[in-house]
Amino acid sequence: MFVLVSVVAAVAAVATVAGALLQGGDAGGEVHGQTATQADRAEPPALELAVVDRDDAEARALRAAEDAYEEGDAGLASQRFAEVLADNPESIEAAVGAAVVDDPGETVERLEELVDANPESAVARLNLGLALLATGESDAATTQWHEAERREPDSPAALRAEDLRNPDSPPGRPVFILNGFPRDLEDVPAARRLSELRRRAESGGAREWLVLGSGLETVGHRVSAQRAYDRALALDPGLLEASVAAAVSRFDKDDPSRAFSRLGPLAPKHPKSALVRFHLGLLLLWLPNVEEARRQLGLARAEGGSYGRQAARILQTLDETQ
Repeated sequence: MFVLVSVVAAVAAVATVAGALLQGGDAGGEVHGQTATQADRAEPPALELAVVDRDDAEARALRAAEDAYEEGDAGLASQRFAEVLADNPESIEAAVGAAVVDDPGETVERLEELVDANPESAVARLNLGLALLATGESDAATTQWHEAERREPDSPAALRAEDLRNPDSPPGRPVFILNGFPRDLEDVPAARRLSELRRRAESGGAREWLVLGSGLETVGHRVSAQRAYDRALALDPGLLEASVAAAVSRFDKDDPSRAFSRLGPLAPKHPKSALVRFHLGLLLLWLPNVEEARRQLGLARAEGGSYGRQAARILQTLDETQ
């Protein structure tokens, strides 16, 4: 089972990253920072700020501080978090970082105070869970991660919390892979890219809402992405891409049937659609059901086109890793 999960994780990562690069975005579910599971506790605590959807000066400073901590320079990380707090005392991410790096012995207490003051913050609860995990309080950590998802579900931190609750599952979630992402936005930083995509969607049609949903999904805004895909489907109920996107965006590690119940019936209705078969195979990798994923990806490959080529690359990766 461990080998199987490792293989699926590798293939899923390839699929997610490939899709993100194709769409000009970051890989959904991949947040900056260390990773800890119940079997791999970090001491001092791991730090994950999940600042993947911003490109302002503060976000860059936060990532630099997180990098310093990850590289073992807690002193430099502390200095950088202090500088962010001096400029913006309301920065929850900087307060979380300072709580983790300044004095590991007080981390849990400081993060609990931060959560009490900001109960809706997923990033605060995500890191409180990591700190609790480092002290051996795995049940309390899981509770915090559940709360992070419940209170701020449309955040990259909530997506990471879901990963930590499901350490045997591939990271992140499968995302809808949209062909034809606007080339003029491929190299635009995330925040500005999303702003422009929203502007285009509000004055456009189903296609523009699909593009917006894809952009949102690749930076961890899963709830907003689902709403954008649903809007695309409402505008054009006959658009197969919109039906597939709306289905894929409903994938949930606690209840994957929400996605499969919508995507599965599309396969017999569109038996020659590489679009449908590819995404069905992609979702199956997250169960994991590699055998059926192979079959669906093989059908997509046989149909050719962009999705057929992507299916072929994933199948090749499976062959190389198994």
